[in-house]
Amino acid sequence: MSSEKNKQKKARLHSRNKNRERYDLSALTTSNPELKNHIIPNKFGEDSVDFSNPLAVKLLNKALLNHYYGIKNWEFPDENLCPPIPGRADYIHHMADLLAENNFGTIPTGDIITCLDIGLGASCIYPIIGVTEYGWKFIGSDIDPKSIASAQNIVNSNSSIKDKIECRLQKNSKDVFHGIIGKEDIIELIICNPPFHSSIEDAQKGTRRKIKNLSGKKVKTPELNFAGISNELICDGGEYKFIQNMIIESEKFSKNCFWFSTLVSKQSNLTRIYNLLEKTEANQIKTIPMGTGNKSSRIVAWTFLSKEERKEWSETRWKTLL
Repeated sequence: MSSEKNKQKKARLHSRNKNRERYDLSALTTSNPELKNHIIPNKFGEDSVDFSNPLAVKLLNKALLNHYYGIKNWEFPDENLCPPIPGRADYIHHMADLLAENNFGTIPTGDIITCLDIGLGASCIYPIIGVTEYGWKFIGSDIDPKSIASAQNIVNSNSSIKDKIECRLQKNSKDVFHGIIGKEDIIELIICNPPFHSSIEDAQKGTRRKIKNLSGKKVKTPELNFAGISNELICDGGEYKFIQNMIIESEKFSKNCFWFSTLVSKQSNLTRIYNLLEKTEANQIKTIPMGTGNKSSRIVAWTFLSKEERKEWSETRWKTLL
């Protein structure tokens, strides 16, 4: 088994990320005029979005999706998580690079590539970016029927992604892949942004810290600036428990999928994750550092396929793309 666990400083946004530079507020407010009402001076006296306001954050992300990705209709309940677009896009771009490593340096594109997003959410954000950037086909799973319905409505409302994203309800909240991946499913990439809080108190503590950093204000009962209902943010046992279940189940689908992956928010969880992956005899483990704003994170990816099996996979499934 080979492993790449090198520690690196916080990375900049990916070179293909459409939002590497400062937001073009003029273009974004033209795309979504309502955003103008939420532009305020930052601590340097420059125009900025009021990131401590959940509505402002949602309007910003709607503008980004409209202006850069051609998504005209992106509506979902306010109580659901509103994802920051640049960080979500980075995950997709890094996974594209991972596929390229097994395809002679060329990113395989088009609907021959199938991805599974664990925890699709009401916003459908990872599939949106994967489809619009690379033309991939997506399966999205979620335990919440309302989130599935919301994501499906977004898919149906945008012609550029319609018929390219399949939303599947996970009926057993204790399962990750069982009930979602069928025997005949062949999947290139599995992505996941797991819930990283272990309790409501833990989530509120993190949000208080975030709001203080953004606005300098102390708040007793904070409103999440990226919103989010409990199952999107909170898991019994926290981030590690969710990823633990994911790794254990992944072994049973080792031949269905090329790369499994997950975001890992807490660096303190890495050692236990690596140890578990080694116990399950993952053939290769990759750690990809990510960083947006003041936040550092990383992707941990693993595959059970041998080098020979990976070569055969790419040559038989992707050869028409070269």
